[in-house]
Order: sequence, then C-alpha cells, then structure tokens
Amino acid sequence: MHTPQAIKLESWIADLLEQPLTARLATANRNTLQPHVVPVWFEWDGEAVWISSFDSTRKMRDLEGNPLVSFVVDVEGDNRNPRGVLFEGSVQVIADPAVVAPRSTSIYERYLGIDGAREPGPASWAVDPENRLIRLIPVKVFTWGG
Repeated sequence: MHTPQAIKLESWIADLLEQPLTARLATANRNTLQPHVVPVWFEWDGEAVWISSFDSTRKMRDLEGNPLVSFVVDVEGDNRNPRGVLFEGSVQVIADPAVVAPRSTSIYERYLGIDGAREPGPASWAVDPENRLIRLIPVKVFTWGG
C-alpha cells in the first residue's frame, strides 16, 4: 500500500485539530455516487485522522466500494471569522482489535473524558467486534481563516 508523504500543517491548523470538535466525514456510494456526510469524533496523530465506526453504518458500506473521503473541521473563529481545514484522500479501514480498542478508547476519552469513556456504553463500543477504525492520511489539504 502506498503511503502519501506526511503533510506539514501550519500551527493554527494543528491547534484546531487538537480540540475535541465534531468533524464531518463525507463518503460516496460507488454505484450511485450519492454523497453522505456525517458528524464524527476523531483524533489527529500528526499524520493521520482516526475515526471509530461500526460495520453496520452507511459510511462503512460506502467505504467498502469507494475509499475516497473528505473530512472537515471548522469553527466560527474570532470576530465571526470562520476558519477550518478540509482533508481529502483515501482511507484504510482497520479491523484488528489490538489496534481498534485502544485507539477507539483514546477517541472516546478525548470527547467524554476518562471517566466518561469508562462508562458501560463507551467501554463496550471500544471492544465491540463490529467496531472499526477509519484512518485517513490526507493527500490534499484546503484551509480558510487562520
């Protein structure tokens, strides 16, 4: 599998990605090409965006036939000046429980806190056999604001 070169991001973008903001992930069905956009929790590791998802979701069904996605994080910004980042690229879906459970837990902790991620619901999501990780290494980056 070819891995694209890591993209160097401006510090304000890295700061934006560090915040536990709700992002949006766009997928498209291979046959109908109908776009599908959903809110997602994510984690940025400096190279890739990680998203926890379940096999039964539409986004996962779309990714089976078409791994191309768009991912956006944006905020209103200071003085109502919007700023954000849009990533495009092809994703890798990871099913290995040894990778899925710890990364999913990390994502849940980011949004729910450590105690929230240990609650029965989120704790069970991390180890659910249907849980998968979506890993996006951006190939194209578009930004606004800053």
